[in-house]
Parts: sequence; C-alpha cells; structure tokens
Amino acid sequence: MTADGETTTGTEAPERPRNAAEERERKQRILTHGTPSITSSIADAVVIKDGNVFFLTAPDGRIPDGEGHGFGLYYHDSRYLRTYELRLDDCLPTVLAASADLGNVAVFQLANPDLRMPDGRLIPKESIGIKWTRTLDGDGPSLTDVLELHNFGFPGEVELHLSLDFAAKFEDIFAVRGLFREELGRARPPAWSGNTLTLAYDGKDGRERTVSIALSAPLDVRDGTRAGFTVHVARGTRTTVTVTVRIAEHPEDEALRAPHHVPPTVRTSGLIRRGDVYTGWTSVHSDSLLLNEVMERSLRDLRMLRSSIDGQEFFAAGIPWFGTLFGRDSAITALQTLAFEPQIAEHTARLLAHFQGHRTDDWRDEQPGKILHSIRVGEMARLGEIPHTPYYGSVDATPLFLILIGRHAAWTGDLTLFHDLRDAIDLALHWMATDADADGDGYIEYASTSERGLINQGWKDSGDAIIESDGRLATPPIALVEVQGYAYLARLLMADLFERTGETERAEQLRRDAAALRTRFNTDFWLGEKRFYTLALERDDRPLHVITSNPGHALWTGIADEEKARVVATRLMMPDMYNGWGIRTLSSEEHCYNPVGYHLGTVWPHDNSIIAAGCRRYGLDQEALRIFTGLAEAALHLTDYRIPELFAGFSRREYAEPVHFPVACHPQAWAAGSIPYLIETILGLTPEAFDQRLRIVRPMLPEFVDRLEMRDLIVGDARVDLRFERARDRTIAVTVLETRGPLEVLVEPGPPVESLGT
Repeated sequence: MTADGETTTGTEAPERPRNAAEERERKQRILTHGTPSITSSIADAVVIKDGNVFFLTAPDGRIPDGEGHGFGLYYHDSRYLRTYELRLDDCLPTVLAASADLGNVAVFQLANPDLRMPDGRLIPKESIGIKWTRTLDGDGPSLTDVLELHNFGFPGEVELHLSLDFAAKFEDIFAVRGLFREELGRARPPAWSGNTLTLAYDGKDGRERTVSIALSAPLDVRDGTRAGFTVHVARGTRTTVTVTVRIAEHPEDEALRAPHHVPPTVRTSGLIRRGDVYTGWTSVHSDSLLLNEVMERSLRDLRMLRSSIDGQEFFAAGIPWFGTLFGRDSAITALQTLAFEPQIAEHTARLLAHFQGHRTDDWRDEQPGKILHSIRVGEMARLGEIPHTPYYGSVDATPLFLILIGRHAAWTGDLTLFHDLRDAIDLALHWMATDADADGDGYIEYASTSERGLINQGWKDSGDAIIESDGRLATPPIALVEVQGYAYLARLLMADLFERTGETERAEQLRRDAAALRTRFNTDFWLGEKRFYTLALERDDRPLHVITSNPGHALWTGIADEEKARVVATRLMMPDMYNGWGIRTLSSEEHCYNPVGYHLGTVWPHDNSIIAAGCRRYGLDQEALRIFTGLAEAALHLTDYRIPELFAGFSRREYAEPVHFPVACHPQAWAAGSIPYLIETILGLTPEAFDQRLRIVRPMLPEFVDRLEMRDLIVGDARVDLRFERARDRTIAVTVLETRGPLEVLVEPGPPVESLGT
C-alpha cells in the first residue's frame, strides 16, 4: 500500500516487453532454479571475507580466465574482478599449500615449474618459492597481495619474468550465477597511470564501479590488462612485490542505511574482532581433537560471515551466492548461536524489524508485517530486474523473527528488545493471522504475487522442491508443515513475553490460538497410511504424500503430538532418510530423489541440527546423538573441517566420505551454526534467565568425547563455567566450576547413554 493507502501491483518493475515463453524461461532461471548456480564447481575454492567484501579463488590463488566460474572479488552484489592470474615466464606456478584460517587473510605457497633462463640454464621445478599472502580490508574496501619470492637453492642469481593478468566485467551476482544473460551497463577501456591499472564500469543503474590495481615493482609491460615485471633473486634471498587492489562504488548505495529501531543505548557487540577467533563468545573445549577442530572452524566461519548494516551486525547467509541479509537464514543462525553470543541475535532482530513490510506490493511479495526474504543492492536490483529491494517472498521468516525475540529473552532475561520492537511484533502477529492465511483455514500459506517472485517460499525454495510423490509440482497456495510449527512456537513465546508485561488477556488469546492450531495440525497434516506428517497442504488443502525432512522441524517447535513425534523420528532415522552422515531432504525411495538435487535428497547440516533439537524435545535422545555424531564425523572428511551449506545424499555405505555438492556455499551461516547449536542441544542447556536459572536437562556427550568444558556461558546477567564428564556408569556428570553473577544451575540427569554404532 502506498502512503495514500493504494495497493501497488508491481509498478516498480521495468516496462520491458517480452513474449510469454521468454518470460517463463527468464523467471525459471532467475528465481526458481533447482540449484543456486549453474557455474562450475566451487567446492575447492579458497574463501576470505571482511565486512561486505569477499574473495574466492582457486586453490593456487588465482581467478582463472574464462566464463562460467564463480571465483572473483565481490562487493555489493557485483563481481569486481573476474580474472587474476600470476605467471612465471608465461607458465602457471604449482601450488604446494593454501590456508585461510584467519577469515580475511589467505596464504598460498607456490613454486616454479621447470623454467629455462635466457642463458639456457634450467631452473628445476620447486627451486623458487612464492609465498602469496592476501589480506582483505572491508573498510577500504581493498585487497593487499604480498608476493614474496624465495630462491631456495638455485646457484647464483635467478632472473624471473612475472606477469599478472586481470579482467573485470562488473557482473551482478545473478549474472555470475548464470541466471541472467543481458548486458546492462558499459565497461570503459582499461587505463594505466604509472604502475596503476584502472578498470571502470558505468552501470545502467547510475552507479560508477571501479577497481584500481597498483603494483610496487617497476613494470616492463603494460599491455591492456596485463602487467609484466622482472625480479632478480639470489640464492638464499627473498624479494617482495606488493599488489594493492582498491574497489569503489559511486555513489554508495543508500539502501543499507541506519535502522529505525536502534535506540542510542544499544550495547556494542562483543562478537569477534580481527585477529581473535571468538573474543566475547562462550568457549568450548573437549578432550576430542575432532570436536575441537570442528567447533573452531565453525566459529571462524561465523566470524567471516559477520556483516553489518550501519553498525548493526548479522550473519550473511553464505558465500558466494547469498552474501547479504536473509530473513530466514540470518534469524536461524542467530538462534543457533544464542548460547554463545546473544548480542548478534539482538542486532539481527532489530535489522529484520527495520526492513519489515509496511504495504502491499505484489512486485516484492510484500505485505504489512512480513519479514523480508533478502535484500540486494546490485545493478539488477536497482534497475528493478529483480524484486530484492528488499524482497519478501519468505513465508517462514516472520514467525522465525518472533521466535528469535522470544528465545533471546529466555537467554538474557531482558525485555528491552521486546519493548523496543513492540510495533513490529504486533504487526508480525497480525500478518500471521490475516494476510498469511488468505483462505481463513488457520494455516500460514504462500502463493507468489510477483511476476518474478519465488514459486516456493519456505526454506526449500527452489522451484522443484515441493512435490507430490509422482513428481508433480505442488500447486499454490501451499501450507508447509514446518511453517505451522514455527507459527505455533512463535505464538507461545510471544504469549510468555506479553504475560511478563502484564498483558494477560493477550497472552491467553495467543495460547488459545496456538492450542487450536496444534489440534487441527495433528489431524490435517497427518498421513495415516504413511504414519508421517505431510510435507505440505497444496491448493484445496490436499496433502502431499512424500517423505521429507520437513516434519522434523515440527518436532523442534513442539506442535507434534507425543506419539506422532516418536513415529516421525523413527522414520527419519531409517536408511532411506538417514544416509550415515545426516538426514536427507527427501527419501531415497521417492520418485524424484536425486542425491545431488538441491532440495531433493541432499543433506543440509542446519536441517539436521533443528531435527536433533526436535528429537531432544520429545526425549528421543539416541536419535539426537546419532545426528550429532554423523555430522561431526562427516566434518572429519571435509576440507579444514568446514561444514558446507549442504552435501550430496549418497550413502555412507557407498562412499567413505561425504560427496561434495559442487556449488554449495562455504562458509555458510546456518551450516556453521549447526555444530554450536548441536552442542547446546546435546548438553541440554535450558535457559530461564528471568528466574536467574540454568537448567541442564539430560546432558549427553557423543561417544568420541569424554570431557567437555564450557566457559563464559552467558545467562542473564551472569556467566558460568561448566564441565561435563562421562562417569564410569556412562552417565554424564556436571560440575559448576565458577559462576559470576546471580545464577542457579539445576542438573536433571538422564539415564546412561549406550554406545552408538554408525
């Protein structure tokens, strides 16, 4: 609705005539794809990020020339460099090692291939080492590369001719992903000034984007976008060349401005600072090298994904395809990390409230009260080619926003966030009861109104994700099983907070609404013949008959009846669903199962972490522990113990290690948050900060861990250090090492945990 109360219907989209077939094909490619990218694999990419700038390279440090890859230097949804290659006498160096442990710093150790000097002498391979250190600075934004050449032992002095090749097309991220084909703005010819090369682009959106590349070495060659220079390195000595890359956008985008809902008293986040792993976070250390390494990598990935909008921090969804604020992803990651750092949850909630929908806009799938799907600031978004300015095609972000506020209050014992965001909360609850339930059947459902919106609007939002057992695509409007659970939990959590503020009548009404929803849900969503919850109700409330992971989220929310929850958990752990590393998104017995289908049989770590928490809610401890163990053991086989967005659904019996999904994001926020959340889950941490209490309910440890310590766990205004140890009778003993501040710790032990096989 406009300020005058009129409804907009996509008038902000550009008037660009296309025939119907072209528009259908375009929509499928841009927004309803079955994979996030059609580029070549990025599974082995080395990734660094700082602030809102990130860089992906091949393992040898280069951005290869050519089309169809996702490597590059990115900023504000644009790829500023698409080629960056180093050559020695026109030969590519060989890579010996690569590391990116510090988040914004990557180090590559390269060496020469066999080279022939001008005087005919052969420089044998690996005689000359090149240590390539690159550092991103998000404040610049800039990239500094230091090339240190070391003559390991070749006699005399070596003369080396080095060249650097660059290219930039300043493509929008959607074009890089292969989901968009049109040329938009105009690239200027490359320009040299001394040792500095400038590449510039006049965007059709009125933005000038530039990248300048300055070299410290005197240049022999300045040919187009190639720089050539000569270095001399005597035996046992080193020489250094610095390359500084600066990127700029003029004028800077105004879409990411200060949130309206941030009062001056907001605390500065104690999140990670450069050079530290997790300063200000709850720390975890165990006697298991595996768990320590996986946890360390998860925290480093979360550090990399830390981004901000005018000082308010959130977790960007994933690199490279989703490096921005996503309502669903950022909220879930903030939920997963509440036990480790609650302030980013506060910041995230405030940002989501800032971008909350306030009108009806069919182009953006926007409705009053709805929380955004995502925001984009690239050329396509600014031109209206895509509706992400922001886009609201997410049916679950709104209840997840409310759940985040409720869980934040449970950990902090503070109602400030609730009071500050009260208008946004009321609007979100109103949306859930009105626009979200267009047919009045009591269920939240979706049907895109945008010409270029997402067909599917739950977390499985690819175009082919929501299907019937025969492979037919579900017909909107669609009511997803997990979204009803989110709505149920959101109402209960908000009822608790309303009651704490004295609004008893409002609280009771929300509880009645939640109870009524739970009763209807367990009738309408239950497939009696399959003894499982349906994935969704499609048009005319017809249930879909496929076996998927989605019902596991219903367990997380508590909407499932006790008996049904146990049946569902048992079904999820059967071999067609649990592949040995985790639970598949779709049963391998289904008609559309595809082990490398984005949502049709792959394993998603965040999905598994939520299901494990759901199992614990219903006392299904063995199932939760098995999920945790499988995912941790999968990380043992993954590069640097990094858990990616997803991996293929092939069985552990088929392959001894998880099979990569070629274009999975890594790092990816809710994947990185999975291990921290699983630790919270298996330890049974249950905060009751309003009562200055922490309950530890049926604590468990996986078989490969006998002792684990948590330090600086924040509950309300207190901090506590805890030790968990396996006793001789296999129960888990909990020791309170120290408390700082008012806090009571209550331990509710469980039965001995038997050894789990794989």
